Amino acid sequence: MIQDTRKHKILGLRELGEGAFVVRIERRNMEFAPGQYIHVGPIPGIDRREYSVYSSSDDDFLEILVKEVDQGSVSPKLRQLKVGDEVDVEGPFGFFRIEEGDFGAPMLFIATGTGISPFHCLIKSYPDLDYRLIHGVRHKTELYDHDAYEPDRVVSCLSRDDGGDFSGRVTSWLKGNPAPEGCLAYLCGNCDMIYEAYDILGSQGVGADRIHAEVYF
Repeated sequence: MIQDTRKHKILGLRELGEGAFVVRIERRNMEFAPGQYIHVGPIPGIDRREYSVYSSSDDDFLEILVKEVDQGSVSPKLRQLKVGDEVDVEGPFGFFRIEEGDFGAPMLFIATGTGISPFHCLIKSYPDLDYRLIHGVRHKTELYDHDAYEPDRVVSCLSRDDGGDFSGRVTSWLKGNPAPEGCLAYLCGNCDMIYEAYDILGSQGVGADRIHAEVYF
């Protein structure tokens, strides 16, 4: 059920590098399904943005992963907040989640940039998932909290840096690594990646009904 807009206090901010940071917010008993998103904005102000919940459904707080955008109307203001300040929170929203009957299937999680956020929530909320996480970024400093995942289940794809598991884009990795038979694929990130990944996965036998997508702008 969507809750009314309410004021939630800031509990902390954590820097992640390359202009990204995690905002920890009072949960105030908000119920959500892992993978869903909330609207968050500074107070006072009317601008809000959609952010997938980054923290686990078992945590007693909410976290969002934010990439600061130059001249943005929300992200620079969120970075300036201090513990005890308040933000406007509304939600949860969205259907980017795992349905009850799908937990036995192998999961292929494919993300670019801060599109890793809902997968962080899903993996922390469901520790027994059979998953592989493919994360594409430009630089190594954008591998947000990769130490939170089992090393043999995450693949870092770096397009402009060395030191990752794969040199190139996530779609290039997908072309050389066919999807597991019977898998469910979840895509989150920029629309170009999602369109290309759809085609690649389809050519590998993954039906459209087994591909779920969330576009990050």
